[in-house]
Amino acid sequence: MDRLIKIQNENDIPETYINTPIGLLLEYHNLGKEHKNYDVAQILIGMCMDNRKSLRIPDNFAFIIRSGGGNLRHSEFKVSFAISVGQVKHIALIGHNHCGMVNLYSKRAAFINGLVENAGWEREMAEDHFMHFSPMFEISNEIDFVLSEAQRLRLRYPKVKIVPLYYLVEDNLLYLVRES
Repeated sequence: MDRLIKIQNENDIPETYINTPIGLLLEYHNLGKEHKNYDVAQILIGMCMDNRKSLRIPDNFAFIIRSGGGNLRHSEFKVSFAISVGQVKHIALIGHNHCGMVNLYSKRAAFINGLVENAGWEREMAEDHFMHFSPMFEISNEIDFVLSEAQRLRLRYPKVKIVPLYYLVEDNLLYLVRES
């Protein structure tokens, strides 16, 4: 956890993020800043689809793309849309602890059985589905993944400020991820 920077008050927010959508996200979510009204999105947030995470942000403040592990590799057209048409200049990538996309292979049996029992799939089709797609969505470590995804997107969108964050499920707070 020494890679995380806890934001408990305004002084914890690095100066580079003050008066930016990243700083505002941290203020709204962690510090309970009073919500302002927004007509257009200020930021794109990429985060996991996990149901344990909910952000405290104003309406219309952000475009949000939720996907397993916060993996935006298969959502790049949506990212490009938010940047081009939505004109956002900041992206917050939010990983979180206890992510289901870590060590996917250990969930293989539950995944396959769940598709058979809950979706009515044939076992062979469910097995093929898991084996085909799980390598695309597996992440080895939540912090390492959010850092690598931030770096990948920075190369793709060099004029956009992309910041890796981490959501700790136990306290429901956002942390900056130390990149050094």
